[in-house]
Amino acid sequence: MINDVISPEFDENGRPLRRIRSFVRRQGRLTKGQQQALDSYWPVMGLEYQTTPVELQTLFGREAPTVLEIGFGMGASLVTMAASNPQQNFLGIEVHSPGVGACLGSAHEAGVSNLRVMCHDAVEVLENMIPDNSLDMVQLFFPDPWHKARHNKRRIVQTTFAELVLRKLKPGGVFHMATDWEQYAEHMLEVMNEIAGYRNLSESNDYVPRPESRPLTKFEARGQRLGHGVWDLMFSRIK
Repeated sequence: MINDVISPEFDENGRPLRRIRSFVRRQGRLTKGQQQALDSYWPVMGLEYQTTPVELQTLFGREAPTVLEIGFGMGASLVTMAASNPQQNFLGIEVHSPGVGACLGSAHEAGVSNLRVMCHDAVEVLENMIPDNSLDMVQLFFPDPWHKARHNKRRIVQTTFAELVLRKLKPGGVFHMATDWEQYAEHMLEVMNEIAGYRNLSESNDYVPRPESRPLTKFEARGQRLGHGVWDLMFSRIK
């Protein structure tokens, strides 16, 4: 795996550009098991970043509905979804290499063959690698809420990002978001409602019940026991 999660960006005079990112790179310390999984399974399931579009049919070796998950953490729910839906292709992006290692190890144990993973900035992947009109679903579960007001601009769900996702979705494709931070849910809803190319799948034009397609994580289950809320938003690209 090439260790280049953040690519340098320069202006026409060679000066580095400052880009506001929605994540803080946390390299972390790999456990022995995570490092072993990276060494053993990255060549099979890992995908290196490139600046040209990837052919999804070639990547997975078949034509099938493709789901992209951004920020899969340790990969538990992503592996569960891939194992439960062998008729679909799953591509996961995560900037935290221990999480990538953990996901690869879990995927190998589960015996899934319909999963590929990347360790890179998701915005750059969407911009440069994912063809337009190619994805059936984009999932963004529990992104960093950047809850301090001065950090709100770092939230990944902004108009430009949502419009980028829209271009990558097929007509009828779905952008599914979930957060346990109510203020961020309200922010997501406001952003999405401003974009004419989306249709809210909520019957009440706000949030949807957690669909069966999103596994209940241990963290979320614990939060529910403590009375914490979770908000799911699902918007489809208008045909």
